Amino acid sequence: MSAAPFRSWDDVAAFALALPDAEMSTSYGRPAIKLRGKGFVYPGREADSFAVSSPLPEKEILIETDPDTFWETDHYRGWPAVLVRYDRPDRARIEAVITRAWWDRASKVQRASFGERP
Repeated sequence: MSAAPFRSWDDVAAFALALPDAEMSTSYGRPAIKLRGKGFVYPGREADSFAVSSPLPEKEILIETDPDTFWETDHYRGWPAVLVRYDRPDRARIEAVITRAWWDRASKVQRASFGERP
């Protein structure tokens, strides 16, 4: 049986903060989860979604392959972050996107300790 979907920012934050050395911080006066001072998960500007850092090519693939989960507004267009809707059933895929965002900000030592990019 799969894990329950992310239903709120608190659920997302709990998962992201469980990644090695991740910490709660702020960005532009709002909550942000960071690694080494670099944000990778944010509450987003839309009430039903949160934002995750994502390289633009991956962001495009996520939006193309699952637009009910991954999307963007004009605010995020051209920016390396994708919006993720709460309550989507494929939690494992969303966890992988969050973990990749963490990995992309990790040091070489952290990456070596963690393993390959998810």
